[in-house]
Amino acid sequence: MSKIEKTIARQQEKISEGQFYEAHQQLRVVASRYIKQDKWVAAIDILYGGALALLKAGQGGSGGDLCLYMVDVYGKGAVDVGAESKGKLLALLRAFPPEEPTKKRFVDEMMAWSAKFGDYENGDPELHHVAGTLYAEESEPYEAERHLALGNKDSPEQLALVEYEWYTQDDSHTAAQYAARAVFPYLLTGNLRSANKALLIFNSRLTSSNKSLGVQEVSSTSSDIRVFPVLPLMNFLGLLLLAIQRGGADLYRQLAKHYAVHIRDVGMWDDALAQIGELYFGIKIPKQGNPLFDMMGSMLFGGGGASPKPLTKPKPKTVEAPPPPADLD
Repeated sequence: MSKIEKTIARQQEKISEGQFYEAHQQLRVVASRYIKQDKWVAAIDILYGGALALLKAGQGGSGGDLCLYMVDVYGKGAVDVGAESKGKLLALLRAFPPEEPTKKRFVDEMMAWSAKFGDYENGDPELHHVAGTLYAEESEPYEAERHLALGNKDSPEQLALVEYEWYTQDDSHTAAQYAARAVFPYLLTGNLRSANKALLIFNSRLTSSNKSLGVQEVSSTSSDIRVFPVLPLMNFLGLLLLAIQRGGADLYRQLAKHYAVHIRDVGMWDDALAQIGELYFGIKIPKQGNPLFDMMGSMLFGGGGASPKPLTKPKPKTVEAPPPPADLD
C-alpha cells in the first residue's frame, strides 16, 4: 500500500468512526503539502478519496469543500479534460446528498475548468449531461435546462422529458411553451439536430398521453409533420424547424406573421425568434450587449416573462384548446 493509500485509509477509518471534522481538516493539510510541492496527482488522489468518503457518510458540507478544493487543484495543475479526470468529478457529483448547497458551486466550477482546459467553450458536454440529468431527477428543472441545453447527444431526450413533466402541471393549452424550452436553446446554439430530436420526443409523449388530441400526420416525399388542431403554437414549432431546414427568409416571415397573434399571447418568445431569424435566415436585428446570453438567461433559466408553474408530482390531463386571441373575431 502506497503512502497516499495509507493516508486515505486512515482518514476513511476516522470518517467511519464519526470523526468527520478531524478527517476533513487532516485531509486538507495533507493535500496542501502536496500542492506546495507541485505534486498535483497526489493531492487530487487525497482530496478525491476523502471527499468521496465524506459524501457517502452524508457529510455534504465537508465533502463538498474537498470537492471544490480538488477542482481548484485541477486548475492549478492544468489537468487535462479526459476520462479519468471527468470520472472523478462525476463520481463525486453523484455522491452528493440531495439539496446540498455546495453542489451547485461544484458543478459551476467543474464546468469552468472543463471550458478552460477542454475543447468546448461552454464546458464539457458529458459533464453538462450528467449534471442536468441529476438535477432533473431532483426536480430542479431550471438547473436541468441550463445544463442539458449544453449536453451531449443523449441530452435532447432528457430535456424533452423534463419539459413534458413540467407541462403536466400547467394548463393543457400551454404545451408549446414547454416544448419551446427544449427547442429554442438548441436552435440558439446552432444545434438543429438536437432541436428536432427534442420536439419529436415531446410530441410523442404529448400524443401518447392524450389519445383524444386528434393529431393529424402530414407526410410528403421530403418531410413529415404532426398537426395539432387545438395547439397552434405546436404547429408553429414544427413548421419553424422545417423552414430552417428547407426555407428562406420570406418563408420565415410568413410563418411568423401567420402565428403572430398566438406568439404575442405567449409574451416571451420575441427575443428568441429574433435571434433565430438572424442566425438561420439572415434577418438582422439591432445589437445590444449579448442578446443570446440575455435571452437564454431570462427566458430559460428563471427570469422575465411568464414563468412556468413550480414542478410537482405529475397528474393526468386532457388537452384543451387555448382561449381565442383577444383581437380575433
